[in-house]
Amino acid sequence: MKQRLINQALLGLLCVSLTSCSIIRGLRMDGKGGPGIFSFTKHPHDTIANGDNVFSFPVAHHQASWIDTLHFFNQGKYYKNATLPEAISKKSSTQGVMIIHNDSIIYEKYWGEMTSDRLATVFSVSKSITSLMCGIAVDDGYIRSIDDDVTQYLPELKKKDPMWQKLTIRHLLDMQSGLDFDDTYSLKLKDYKRLHAMARLNYGHNVMKQIRGLKFRTEPGAEHRYESMTSQILGVVIERASGKHFADYLSERVWKPLQMESVGIINIDSHKRDVAHTFGGVALTMKDLAKIGRLYLNGGVWDGKRIVSEEWVRQTAEYDTSNEGYHFNWYNLSSVGADKDEYPGYYALGIGHQVLYVNPYKQLIMVRVGQGSNNATFAPLLFEELSNCGKF
Repeated sequence: MKQRLINQALLGLLCVSLTSCSIIRGLRMDGKGGPGIFSFTKHPHDTIANGDNVFSFPVAHHQASWIDTLHFFNQGKYYKNATLPEAISKKSSTQGVMIIHNDSIIYEKYWGEMTSDRLATVFSVSKSITSLMCGIAVDDGYIRSIDDDVTQYLPELKKKDPMWQKLTIRHLLDMQSGLDFDDTYSLKLKDYKRLHAMARLNYGHNVMKQIRGLKFRTEPGAEHRYESMTSQILGVVIERASGKHFADYLSERVWKPLQMESVGIINIDSHKRDVAHTFGGVALTMKDLAKIGRLYLNGGVWDGKRIVSEEWVRQTAEYDTSNEGYHFNWYNLSSVGADKDEYPGYYALGIGHQVLYVNPYKQLIMVRVGQGSNNATFAPLLFEELSNCGKF
């Protein structure tokens, strides 16, 4: 009898532990597959307000219907002279593709639940938006230099690991933090500790507490290693430096000036603490995402008004194979070992192949959103080859 009571007590403690665990919270909220592009409605979030003035891309009179029949795409053993529909249709979870050329929509298709005015979470494309906000914060004088160490903005970290005083904002922008953190989604027991840390970032209620407990695996700047906590810290730096909630600052300096057609959403850790998920929590429409591409395409200027410095855009967009082709939270195709095309573009990428691709040589903006990746197709490579097909 006594042993049975002990067992029941232990079971009860285990249940309490499990219900408070971020992994269990995530499974309950989003299931084994994790968050989807429409699951932001289940998460605490802030609204990114748009303004009264709205810009809409005109729809080109002559649509690029030839894209559906052009055989141009080659990717290793998977595709030989495939068309765009062939590349995205096999077991595809693509929800939308949009192509804008010379400021007009020339190709726009939706599948599944996606529509032209529906918001979708773009996951790590949010990191590229956070980078944009960092550039704006520098221009606004809130951040003195990206070579400042983060403790100048997060002074409580000075009492932690001495490595924090070596970690600069530039390290955060280029994924060279040295932090001991992994973006793992494996449910295997051996990966539990790292999965719990990732789940805590996504589903926990106190991001700053998690940041204060972080350790370093190597000295900042020693290596390029992609992980989401780095961009989360960058977002907190921007909030502290500006003295504004991230959603409010994003609304003031991007959503309203870029005349977004819809409000945006950004997930937060909790309504009590209201720290934005700047690593992957932004949801917006495909057309509004394309406007960020338009801003970069025009060197940081929107209809004659400078939003971010030309130098910030140059350092982001210039083709450079160093740091594994990753600069200021944007990629070029050298990041996956692809040869440089004659007219290279650059892109923002989120899990499940949420893509914002920009090609300044061809005046092209391409967007893809989906519930998952396109089978074997790497969407940024698809867009790069289409840009260089000779038809633009």
